[in-house]
Amino acid sequence: MGFDFNISPGGGSPIFRQIVDQVRLGIVTRRLAAGDQLPSVRVLAERLLVNPNTIAKAYGELAREGVIDARQGRGVFIAPLRQMYTKPERIRRLSPLIDAMVNEALSLGFSPGELIESVEQRLAKLNVQSASQRKTS
Repeated sequence: MGFDFNISPGGGSPIFRQIVDQVRLGIVTRRLAAGDQLPSVRVLAERLLVNPNTIAKAYGELAREGVIDARQGRGVFIAPLRQMYTKPERIRRLSPLIDAMVNEALSLGFSPGELIESVEQRLAKLNVQSASQRKTS
């Protein structure tokens, strides 16, 4: 399996959240594709030196969101990409995150233009095109 998990036990985010976020990021950056197999709970827990319940919690959340499929006796696989939420629901879920980011950036003294540039740079680093870039491509 070519995908490596990198966790930071003393980081500001719980380990299960780091695993969930890394799987999601792996999918959007195309390092993980539908059908790719993830390590079993036991194998990943041993590899990361964490409690298996932590891995099970992360995998449980990913399964509830439709990101992974757990196949009894066969393993855990990345699910085919499917849209689970309507656009209004996606906007509702994203809005508090955007508000927090914008408020933090403005409190740090960034201008709106610098904030937009920073987001575009991050998307470029992740190899994800913005809507304006897709329209011109």
